[in-house]
Amino acid sequence: MTGWQTLFYKEVLRFWKVSFQTVAAPVLTALLYLMIFGHVLQDHVKVYDRISYTAFLVPGLVMMSVLQNAFANSSSSLIQSKIMGSLVFVLLTPLSHRAWFVAYVGSSVARGLAVGTGVLLVTTLFVRPQFASPLWILAFGFMGAWMLGALGVIAGLWAEKFDQMAAFQNFVIMPMTFLSGVFYSIHSLPGFWQQVSHLNPFFYMIDGFRYGFFGVSDVSPWTSLSIVATALVVVSAIALHLLRIGYKIRN
Repeated sequence: MTGWQTLFYKEVLRFWKVSFQTVAAPVLTALLYLMIFGHVLQDHVKVYDRISYTAFLVPGLVMMSVLQNAFANSSSSLIQSKIMGSLVFVLLTPLSHRAWFVAYVGSSVARGLAVGTGVLLVTTLFVRPQFASPLWILAFGFMGAWMLGALGVIAGLWAEKFDQMAAFQNFVIMPMTFLSGVFYSIHSLPGFWQQVSHLNPFFYMIDGFRYGFFGVSDVSPWTSLSIVATALVVVSAIALHLLRIGYKIRN
């Protein structure tokens, strides 16, 4: 294997060796969300015609799981390596910053998609899945996982202790995820909060992803695609730059 493939393999093994915690646990969490919200709101909330609220929840929960776990993979790997001192062994290799980026983000995509696939499979016990446009599902799933993996690299390089990483996840990732339309359509919000939601790139990821299942969405999937692609390029460029200059990992 080449250098980046070896690092990628190492990062995949890092989460797969504890898959009960890194894959099975997030799947169970999403299943509990579906059971609780679906049971309570099934007969009270109607979002799209001919689509039950439980069915509406599924794509949002799948994408939420993809995003959160893709971020967690790269960010936790870097912060743990920095604190434990094992990052020096990667620094000693002749790997370029691009190889680091592909390996860390690629493994994050693998974990995010693995968790998302698991969530989708277990939700079939409660609702029959629909696949109106599978290519949209794949496109937004991959781009969302890639963007959050790159964002995790940025957070992992920035954070110097676990408290800072927890703050980044609790005050940035979690609010943007939960306020992106996972549990509701933004058309149910007051006008001001609808405008605020349109500033959240996570909303476009989930809305475009949901379009792939039902063929309907709050905004055009092409609009969502362009915004997500732009955000992905910006975040990836920042992550690559920080890796290139050795931000907080080289003296």
